[in-house]
Amino acid sequence: MTKKCSAPALRIWPTALHPVSMSVCITLMLCLFYNEPLWQLILDQPYESVTDRWLFATAFLSFLAAVIQLFIGSMAWPRLVKPLAIFLLLSAAAVNYFMESYGILIDKSMVQNLFETDAAEASDLISTELVSHLLFKGLLPAVIVMLVPIRRTTLKSQLTAQGLSLLFCITLIGLNTALLYKDYSSLFRNHREIRNLAVPSNYLYYSARYLAGAYDPVSRPFQPLGMDAVQRVETGRQKPDLLIVVLGETARSQNFSLNGYARPTNPELEARSVVSFRNVEACGTSTAISVPCMFSLLGRAHYEAQTASHQSNVLDVLQQAGINVLWRDNNSGCKGVCERVPHESTQQLIPEHDCDTEECFDEQLLEGLDKWLDQQSGSTMVVLHQKGSHGPSYYKRIPKGYETFTPVCTSNQLQSCSKETITNAYDNSIRYTDHLLSQIIDLLQDQGERYTTAMVYISDHGESLGENNLYLHGMPWLIAPEEQKKIPLITWLSDDFQQSHQLPVSCLQSHKEQPLSHDYLPHSLLGLLNVNTSVYKRELDLFADCRAGKNRLAGHAGTLTTQGS
Repeated sequence: MTKKCSAPALRIWPTALHPVSMSVCITLMLCLFYNEPLWQLILDQPYESVTDRWLFATAFLSFLAAVIQLFIGSMAWPRLVKPLAIFLLLSAAAVNYFMESYGILIDKSMVQNLFETDAAEASDLISTELVSHLLFKGLLPAVIVMLVPIRRTTLKSQLTAQGLSLLFCITLIGLNTALLYKDYSSLFRNHREIRNLAVPSNYLYYSARYLAGAYDPVSRPFQPLGMDAVQRVETGRQKPDLLIVVLGETARSQNFSLNGYARPTNPELEARSVVSFRNVEACGTSTAISVPCMFSLLGRAHYEAQTASHQSNVLDVLQQAGINVLWRDNNSGCKGVCERVPHESTQQLIPEHDCDTEECFDEQLLEGLDKWLDQQSGSTMVVLHQKGSHGPSYYKRIPKGYETFTPVCTSNQLQSCSKETITNAYDNSIRYTDHLLSQIIDLLQDQGERYTTAMVYISDHGESLGENNLYLHGMPWLIAPEEQKKIPLITWLSDDFQQSHQLPVSCLQSHKEQPLSHDYLPHSLLGLLNVNTSVYKRELDLFADCRAGKNRLAGHAGTLTTQGS
């Protein structure tokens, strides 16, 4: 009887590893090779000597490894440890890439943005650099893990090893806490972002909470607000109001020439009688936070997503007052704000132009809008949600012929482009927004025979363009730079609107340096449309001080008539 020869199994490790030993190797790899931003922060702290710097860094490594090993070690069972290791290496490589490339932090809002983004936005982030990074720091280590044999263990051996791992981790954490408590407390107090830098605990924690429904609206009854809302108009007025609210995307105040920027990014608006408020702060640094917050009646200080999603927002109150409301979206959705009012996306408009296979340019928001307005009766408010200046592919946000500033960065790898080309691409998107707003003013003027017309433009948040090596947006509010917080707010009122509402633009111009925020938006909309309701706050109406007859909305004017329910 002859024996068959078989090829020896491919091994890159001399002996089979115990599952817990494998978990320790993965923990050390994650700590050392996927946390460059964290180690940069640790090493940049002030120390008395180089020796102190490296001793503290070594101690912090043991602390971080012990915390991560508590999780990985508990999952280090023979059939589970390899799939877990492969998942962690691939996901950590992806997260590490975006943290290194764009300077982002991983927190609740960033994870929420990740899960709520659309295909077009996600495709903007794919690049050859990302693929090569995933191959080198994700796929290659994952393949190596697959080739390392795992030792078969008895239940007793497995539990003993996991128990020792647990004990060792707790001991390391205890020693670090006992010996370096003051150093750690100072570090974490001064740099709260550390928990958002530590891979993989940052994305595992927030993703697990998101998938578990911790950030979903809790089960609670809906709270209607502003049920007493009515629109009040002067006796004898023959035309209803038409207000178009343009919700910008990723526009930062600093790059608007209307606000003192040296470049001519707003040439068309500068030829119009607009008022640009220069000191306005966003409610958050991401769309997922800012959009629901800016239309809610809670204000940033009291905003809580679960509460806001279960109560009326300003669109609901305006609709309750009998005002026609329409939301048109060219972005990734209204984040729940428009659920109870008529809404549509640009893809629903069956466009003949302004769209490609991936997305539409913002001019598509105006497709057929004049015809829709012709069918309305009574006062109307339309919200147009832009694609705006959404990055990193700013150059994709504008149609051909709008590259005013050149050369431009045509890559989604912003860190590989010069500051000049990034700024050029971004400024072109602001220039295109300027053109869109000018077109909207033209549309409103064309509607002047039927309506008294006005426009309000406000962005959801700002953007970092490489300042302090930060790109894009979404930084936690406490450490977010001004570029991500400061936003443009521009108003245009027709002569008819100014007269009928006794709201002179000259007065508004004198208030353009007034400190404002997203908190002012809902109450300013109620004020502009003369809606009388108990939820209206005059002190948060940016137009109130310029409106003649300041008690109009308090219901004291005797020549007012009620319109709506």
